[in-house]
Amino acid sequence: MSVPVRAGPSNWRRAATLVLAAGWTRPVPAAPSRPQPPAEGFRVLLLQRSASQGFLPGAHVFPGGVLEAADSSTDWLRLFAPHHWPPRFGLGPAPPQRAAFPVLPNVRPGAVDEDAAALPDDIAFRICAIREAFEEAGVLLLRPRGPRPPDQAPGCALAPPPALADWRARVRRDPRHFLSLCAELDCTPDIWALRDWSGWITPFSRPGGRRFETTFFLCCLNEPPPVFPDLMEVVDCQWSSPSEAIESLISKEVLLAPPQFYEIRRLGNFASLSDLHKFSLDRESEGTERWMPIILFTADGTIHLLPGDEMYSEDSNFLENCMSTGKKTEEIMSEGSLGIAFPGSLTVIEAKILAICDSTFSFIPISR
Repeated sequence: MSVPVRAGPSNWRRAATLVLAAGWTRPVPAAPSRPQPPAEGFRVLLLQRSASQGFLPGAHVFPGGVLEAADSSTDWLRLFAPHHWPPRFGLGPAPPQRAAFPVLPNVRPGAVDEDAAALPDDIAFRICAIREAFEEAGVLLLRPRGPRPPDQAPGCALAPPPALADWRARVRRDPRHFLSLCAELDCTPDIWALRDWSGWITPFSRPGGRRFETTFFLCCLNEPPPVFPDLMEVVDCQWSSPSEAIESLISKEVLLAPPQFYEIRRLGNFASLSDLHKFSLDRESEGTERWMPIILFTADGTIHLLPGDEMYSEDSNFLENCMSTGKKTEEIMSEGSLGIAFPGSLTVIEAKILAICDSTFSFIPISR
């Protein structure tokens, strides 16, 4: 039974993440250790977080960040008018809400009673994801103001504006400046290019740890836009195919947190950008699933238990506690399909554990 969680400052912060997938026609040089380049016809943008960041330092992540009050401001209505209006702004019918564990309170950042007219969540989260992609990577997913084009083909990013660094600094200081940037460019955030993809909730690991309820969106682009890491939160970037990202993870060249690892494995099921884009369109009417891992401490590491695993329990006790066992990680893994294993910490993942994990990715529907 899913028990609602009390609202409070110590609970999850709401956030949005953008999985940017771009068509890839550039030649990939063969390497001695990999004579045949990956077959996937698209690449995914991964940003490397600064080692000084308090959350996931040094990890490779998708663009994203915390939802700000400015993302749901009614000031956006003037920019979307006269062609797009609440509640859906031309997004089409709202997808069904799926039952999920846990049931979290619906609290807006800085919300007060008079905020009832603020933008709906599915619009605000899209604006948040697009704003964060600009702040962290300099990628502008905007569309000129006007009617939405009838086709739903993969789009393209806008060219970076003059004084990119200045605009990013202003938006970082005050997210309300993102609306000012859009108004100056006579554009709106291209909320229609973002597809509902999934949701992830940070598991409990220690008292006082940062926790997020993050909405994941997918955006397919015809070609990869230029990326300009802000050199503050983000120090590097790379466009990787799903198989390249997993190879880099196994060789310990990159660090992927569980949601990124899992989502990249899902993306590996698609041979081309068109297949991925079609799948994202077809599944919109089904709604998205949201997952909260539960951490299991073993004798020599940790396992992130996922919904559908034998040991996963929808027990509110594990919202603020971890599970533990005296068994070793490999011993637990050999007993069944039990989540994503991290020996010792998030800094290393052994290839032999990843091989076992191949069988654990069936509980989110992937069939096209």
